[in-house]
Amino acid sequence: MNDAAPIEPDVRELADIPAVEVISRAAVMLMSSAAEKLGLADPDPDTSPRRDLDEARRVITALAGLITSSVEYLGPHAGPLREGLQSLQRAFRESSAHPDEPGTGPGEKYTGPVY
Repeated sequence: MNDAAPIEPDVRELADIPAVEVISRAAVMLMSSAAEKLGLADPDPDTSPRRDLDEARRVITALAGLITSSVEYLGPHAGPLREGLQSLQRAFRESSAHPDEPGTGPGEKYTGPVY
């Protein structure tokens, strides 16, 4: 007979999580999705079966909007998140057969041109 109490999963109430953590987690999820859609998780992104630049554009634009609109609340997280976003924007440009003009790439209406 097992008298041990059932193990409860380690779950936090959303209301108890600080806003900066929620925003940061959402940003990291969007970054991961964009990287996958750019094929960056595969040894050769150019031949990745997961590569989908149209989807990557959408996710990068959403990420840019989130980071830009919440930068004042991110504190020390702002710099690394912005750098990650810019890396994804540059990777998108490098992946495109016909790269967008600077200022017209994914999310650049929120961040300004990325070169």
